[in-house]
Amino acid sequence: MQTILRFLQLIAMVVWVGGIVFFAFVLAPYAFHNLPTQHLAGVVVGGTLRILHLMGFVCGGLFWVATAILFTRAPMRVRGRYEMQLMLSAVMLLATAYLQANVLPAMDLDVSHAGGDINAVAATHPARVHFEKLHVRSERVEGVVLLFGIGVLLLMARENPDPANT
Repeated sequence: MQTILRFLQLIAMVVWVGGIVFFAFVLAPYAFHNLPTQHLAGVVVGGTLRILHLMGFVCGGLFWVATAILFTRAPMRVRGRYEMQLMLSAVMLLATAYLQANVLPAMDLDVSHAGGDINAVAATHPARVHFEKLHVRSERVEGVVLLFGIGVLLLMARENPDPANT
């Protein structure tokens, strides 16, 4: 059972972190450099980000359940290895929820106030100024999610699955 739970932990975090890496370093740059308009690239990137967040909720939930079960079954002397993983992944989930529920809808509202294309209005237009501010915030928060995910994977890589050898 422990092997299955550790596998679920690993696959959930790798899919989530891998998705963020693919999004940030492949999909978004490719879309903005190769699609015919910035607006179309924004539609593709925004839609993909929403799907990535849903994947994050599923993977984060699976990770949390597997880790919580491992935590409850572990001897007291080794529970600390799971506590940090649970805390980091909780921040990842909360940050993802913040982006999905607050930042992305506010960015959508800014696009709507700009007439459907944020790039069609002047850089000084209030909707665009607010959109750009939220875009920077989104990148930073998503970066925290990525760094914390890498941290979780690092913690998992260094842990000894045999508590007797700790």
